[in-house]
Amino acid sequence: MGKEGSRLTEKAVILARGLGTRMRRADDRAALTPVQATVADVGLKAMIPTAGDRPFLDYVLSALADAGYTDICLVIGPEHQQVRDYYTRDVTLCRIRVHFAIQEQPLGTADAVLAAEAFAGRDPVLVLNSDNYYPVDALAALSTLEGPGLPGFGRRALLADGHIPPERIATFAVLDVGPDKVLRRVIEKPDAATLAALGPDPVISMNVWLFFPEIFRACREIGLSPRGELEIPVAVQHAIDDLGMRFTVLPVHAGVLDLSSRGDIAAVAERLRGVRVEL
Repeated sequence: MGKEGSRLTEKAVILARGLGTRMRRADDRAALTPVQATVADVGLKAMIPTAGDRPFLDYVLSALADAGYTDICLVIGPEHQQVRDYYTRDVTLCRIRVHFAIQEQPLGTADAVLAAEAFAGRDPVLVLNSDNYYPVDALAALSTLEGPGLPGFGRRALLADGHIPPERIATFAVLDVGPDKVLRRVIEKPDAATLAALGPDPVISMNVWLFFPEIFRACREIGLSPRGELEIPVAVQHAIDDLGMRFTVLPVHAGVLDLSSRGDIAAVAERLRGVRVEL
């Protein structure tokens, strides 16, 4: 931690370029309003109206403001003028400043991080998904780390929260964390034997990170994954193994709202009902 929990950054980057493939599937379409269906069809998951007809991204931004982040960069595609118009023209921003970075092609999460390099400059920066609503306390704690880090979510807590189905959680990356709370490995799509070796409550990655400027070198040096993308977990593993970076894992025992598919929209909207949004 910084001295007496002092903040080291007020910058955050939201990865909003994703195509949202699962959102464009035909399943559960009847449960959507016409506006929700239209937004889902073009893959702008973060802009789907939820509670009070506010875009889900409003809640993500408000949570960041609650956690003390004031300068927030949205990584979007060149075709996402709707997002830029909304945050520059249609809403009043009192607590945050919204910036934009363009990821020209959807080449993966590490490529999206590179798109925000100019925004980050030499400062630490929080990086998070646009389709997850994270606990405010966890976001705030990350800003006080003196080096790179991430929250490690206990699988039991994610299951107990009840929002994310167990079969989806089983597909999430798990973290191999040393006794000193330093990350050793990010394990994508772990098999049963790997999960068993990590104990009764494996630590889950929900793709939220505190990065320092050295991460940009790691993102540039990795190759494409089998999916043809540049991916954050690969960049992080390269940073650990080859660049000597140490990532502190903060244990978190709380739930996360995950807006991955059409079937999540109604449940997420219900969970957000009554949550105050102030941008």
